Amino acid sequence: MKINSIINRYLFKEMIPPFLINMVFFTFLFLMAKILFITNLVVNHNIGLSRVILMLFLFIPYFLVFVIPMSVMMSVLLTFLRFSSDNELTALKTGGISLYGLLPPVIIFCLIGFVLTLTMSVYGMPWGRASIKRLTMEVATSNLELGLRERTFNNNFKDIMLYVSEVDMKKGELKDVFVEDKRSESIVSTVVAPKGILFFEKERLIFRLRLFDGKINQVSMKNKSVNSIGFETYDINLDLKSAFSDIEGKGKIKDEKEMSFPELRDYLSKAENKNSKYFKALVELHQKISIPFACFVLGILAVSLGAQLKSARRSFGLGLGLIFFLFYYLLLSIGYVFKNSEWYPPFIGMWIPNIVTGGIGLFLLVRTASERQVFSMLAGFLKRNATLKE
Repeated sequence: MKINSIINRYLFKEMIPPFLINMVFFTFLFLMAKILFITNLVVNHNIGLSRVILMLFLFIPYFLVFVIPMSVMMSVLLTFLRFSSDNELTALKTGGISLYGLLPPVIIFCLIGFVLTLTMSVYGMPWGRASIKRLTMEVATSNLELGLRERTFNNNFKDIMLYVSEVDMKKGELKDVFVEDKRSESIVSTVVAPKGILFFEKERLIFRLRLFDGKINQVSMKNKSVNSIGFETYDINLDLKSAFSDIEGKGKIKDEKEMSFPELRDYLSKAENKNSKYFKALVELHQKISIPFACFVLGILAVSLGAQLKSARRSFGLGLGLIFFLFYYLLLSIGYVFKNSEWYPPFIGMWIPNIVTGGIGLFLLVRTASERQVFSMLAGFLKRNATLKE
């Protein structure tokens, strides 16, 4: 019993360094995916360095929901690949310790990953997304010229093309304004005005473009007719499209990704109609538990792969591990695609990846513990790979 406890502590400690390295590496990769978004804010909207760093920090909780299970899998896989290549697993089996006997530290390690991921999923991600929305709205209110460049057709606003000849930043005035409005399916409106102002309504959390002494030309797509209307004052509400496309939801209304676990349950219990928002909320509710549970599923799979690939190169084992993770993520993505479908329940969509991947992991674990190769073709490949290595 004392020997087993020593081995378990040793195995647990061996998984910590690769876990931390993978956490840093994968988090960095996910942050790099936001570089274009951040660059757009810095170049076009004069966002300061402190706000850029704060925004990147607020993205991290969302990334960690996926990074932690991936890091758990890769750390377990790396540890068992090393044990296999150094023949430590063979020595342990000779000493009477089976592969099942090495599972307790792995289960504890996966449990820690589960708790961390669950914390990020239930608390961190809603807080992060809500904070990002608040930050972007602060940026918007402090930059009335958001997305507007002189003598350029600006398409940062949904279904509206905006051209401004001159922007007076001190007075907040726009000169020689041209607007093409396609928000109506049947009517396309073009608005021309010599001057206007752009301001932000904090109460409604929207931008409003107010034009003066201009003219509206309305083209009816159905009747093929044109109407011209003059005005002294004309207001247009602007909906930001590309500037903050990564931030879902509008105004003070929370979307499902900003809701905590209790808020999601409360919304689902009070929902009268099973519309698209209802199914999105239901998907989000199941996702908050199913993705953290992937730490156990991927961890057990990693044990099987690491012990099974004892004659393979480490790079081959890591590549195979990434393939299985992408397979898991593919199944999860399918659940997202059909999240609004009544015939594909969210429970199935969010839990099928764990069921399928977990089934594969348990199958491999049993086969590996009984020292049977999973696929004869794979075994032949590994032997040839080992021969080339020698």
